[in-house]
Amino acid sequence: MMKMFVTERRNKIMELLHDKQRLTVKELSEQIGVSEATLRTDLNKMEKNGLLTRTHGGAMLNQQSEVDYDTSFSVREKQNRKEKSLIAKEAFQFIEEKQCILLDASSTALELARYLNEQMIRLTVVTSGIQTALELKDNPNITVILIGGVVTKGSTTMEGTLGVELLNKLNIDILFTSANGFSVENGMTDFNLYEVELKQHMVKKAQKIVAVIDHSKIGVTSSAPFASTDQIDVLITNDSIDSDTERILVNHNIQVISAL
Repeated sequence: MMKMFVTERRNKIMELLHDKQRLTVKELSEQIGVSEATLRTDLNKMEKNGLLTRTHGGAMLNQQSEVDYDTSFSVREKQNRKEKSLIAKEAFQFIEEKQCILLDASSTALELARYLNEQMIRLTVVTSGIQTALELKDNPNITVILIGGVVTKGSTTMEGTLGVELLNKLNIDILFTSANGFSVENGMTDFNLYEVELKQHMVKKAQKIVAVIDHSKIGVTSSAPFASTDQIDVLITNDSIDSDTERILVNHNIQVISAL
């Protein structure tokens, strides 16, 4: 078996756990083809990240991880659609003519793409979202650049770091990104480790980070962080954030906008 990178190996562990719910280190070693010592290190790290729970001799899937994994893009796209549309309209105010903006593969970013498609504005849109690229591909005023990467089964996003070389050649004015969860302590977090790895590079490349997060994600922490609270410039949500949290965000120099 070809040697896996750490991220590939840990994603494979999660795939196997989602299939079996509980596995021993020995079973994982046989199926993945790496030593039990390596797998114990992986499992301990993944437990710290909230991906799984260690058991005697193995690991089992966390309930929250199962929920995250089973929420497909098609389902997420339909959730809170009206709220995401309001967020998209607020996000548009930060976009200027001839900018180069970066959209992740989230359903909220797709709503922003749909809104952009109705506007008379010239832009370059770089995205890791296949659906987002398709939404904008026929707009004569918008140049669409799709970040390269791996497309996994059932996914609408480019994953992995194959697109990093392309990102490094571009000057990105604004990144609009969503997440499975956002909290002051942990920042923006997501479930898919491949996607997290790419998003970390996207965050580093953009001059401004605009978090577009519907209310259901606020106060939630998913598996792995890709943007710390200090890296976020603007947070747009569809509901009022409690005063204590908003005060903390403002103290972090984050502009908070409620798209009501």
